[in-house]
Amino acid sequence: MSLDYAIRLTEMLMGFAFAQQCIEHFKSQASERNLFIVRLLLAIMLIIGFQTRWVAALLLLLGLAILRRFQGPYNGGADRMSLLILCCLCLVYIAPTQRWQEVAFGYLAFQLVLSYFISGWVKVVNKDWRNGHALRDVFLFSAYPASESLRQWSKSARLLLFMSWGVMLFELLFPISLFSSTSLGIALIIAAAFHFANACLFGLNRFFWIWIAAYPSILWFQQRIFITL
Repeated sequence: MSLDYAIRLTEMLMGFAFAQQCIEHFKSQASERNLFIVRLLLAIMLIIGFQTRWVAALLLLLGLAILRRFQGPYNGGADRMSLLILCCLCLVYIAPTQRWQEVAFGYLAFQLVLSYFISGWVKVVNKDWRNGHALRDVFLFSAYPASESLRQWSKSARLLLFMSWGVMLFELLFPISLFSSTSLGIALIIAAAFHFANACLFGLNRFFWIWIAAYPSILWFQQRIFITL
């Protein structure tokens, strides 16, 4: 995957992710709705490839305005990843040489790897995650829109223990997937399936689309390292 193709794919996927997010705000009060109408128009321009460097810069400024409007990243990690991708793209656009473009885009790939590894590390040092209690509480007390049948999973101690360790080991071992394109492809499919499951089970749809938007960077990064070696 070439650098230009990976950047273009990131633009399109991020534009789609933003467009999907904006629709959720169309029934909000006028001041909030207007912010996201502008964001939707910019997202469409990003998808079709119209003046992407200026559109990305405007989306970054608008993202900061939205942070101010909601007094922080109201969607947590999804908002932070959105701003990270926008920052890295803007740095790519203003980079004076291709080498610096690669550094900026490679930084996005590096942060994506860290997002999984650090998430796994935070869990594995937590006793409640190691014994399955943390995941039990997610199903039992979660404020997310989970069905009653899904909440019954909180009673399956062995299943929750297996799921907890499965998630932790996958996240901790994710950096190893960079050693080959095949292992990375498999890891990204598993990661995407994990985000998709969270979207279906708990309504965390924003994490799915925005993390997918960062995947081209790591696919390019892995190939770039492999070619260099």
